[in-house]
Amino acid sequence: MNSPGSCPGPHCSRSPPTSSSANARAGGSSTPTPSSWAGRPPSWPRAGSSSRRPRGGWWSRVAERQRLPRTAGHPRPAAHLHTLRSGLRAYGLIAAMWMRSTMTYRASFAMTALANLAATSFDFVVILLMFAHVDTLAGYGLPEIALLYGSAGTAFGLADLAMGSMDRLGRRVRDGTLDTLLVRPAPVLAQVAADRFALRRLGRITQGLLVLGYALLALDIAWTPLKAAVVPMMLLSGAAIFAAVFVAGAAFQFVAQDAAEVQNSLTYGGNTLLQYPPTVFAKDLVRGVTFVVPLAFVNWLPALYVLGRPYPLDLPRWLAFTPPLVAAACCALAGAAWRAGLRTYRSTGS
Repeated sequence: MNSPGSCPGPHCSRSPPTSSSANARAGGSSTPTPSSWAGRPPSWPRAGSSSRRPRGGWWSRVAERQRLPRTAGHPRPAAHLHTLRSGLRAYGLIAAMWMRSTMTYRASFAMTALANLAATSFDFVVILLMFAHVDTLAGYGLPEIALLYGSAGTAFGLADLAMGSMDRLGRRVRDGTLDTLLVRPAPVLAQVAADRFALRRLGRITQGLLVLGYALLALDIAWTPLKAAVVPMMLLSGAAIFAAVFVAGAAFQFVAQDAAEVQNSLTYGGNTLLQYPPTVFAKDLVRGVTFVVPLAFVNWLPALYVLGRPYPLDLPRWLAFTPPLVAAACCALAGAAWRAGLRTYRSTGS
């Protein structure tokens, strides 16, 4: 039993009693009132006050940490840059692991790379057989077709080497193996893109560069500094555009899990389309690959500038210098589509 001067509970204050507590004891009540607990923790609500938790507790620090990039001197672009760096680092580590695994069996790698080079060469063999019977194709000679073929094949080969594994995402979504990537401390996009990194795809790049080299040697081009700069820009920007198509197609597979062929129709099909001049195709198709899926910026527009050929659809000549901007816009849209698709993912539970 508590004495008059003892503490009524573990949260009471040992300071002298207040007038309210003294009045309570004077009335014969030994039960302390909330107003008499002068030493109670600050998170306890006062009598008659709102039960709202005070700001600054641990429950609000989580939200404050999430708002840190905006309010505490860490701008959002810096956060995006950090994410990009971590993704590139994870991609490099995973790709290096697969390359070490491939080079363990060097003879097997050499044979598969040569087989890939030979298989991709059949497309150009078909073009050679065609020109054995005709002199021009839609007004273009063999060296000009070779320039289109080599530039498209090289750009697509670079994108296929870096992002070709994206077409297997639908299978991961269906069988639930994507869950293993979600729990790893690395961006999912980097893991999917670098998964089973295949060095054998260097055969396609080599074949495209060989055809491109033949075209540049066979063509009689009045070279200028601008035309010389357009060629490497065309290859790198075209690879970025194809890579964006790979990512956007993979994002679509979050919704339609069995849509790998839709993605292949835009990647492999787009590569085949760009190997021939735009004058071969109908204008509606040319409009579609210019304004809807901008594959025309991969090689048609810059290559026609180098060749001095007229543009399809009466487009302005300065569009030959816009592939880097188009590639950046495509990559941004593909990244947004990937994030939206990843948010819609629902695990199979297996």
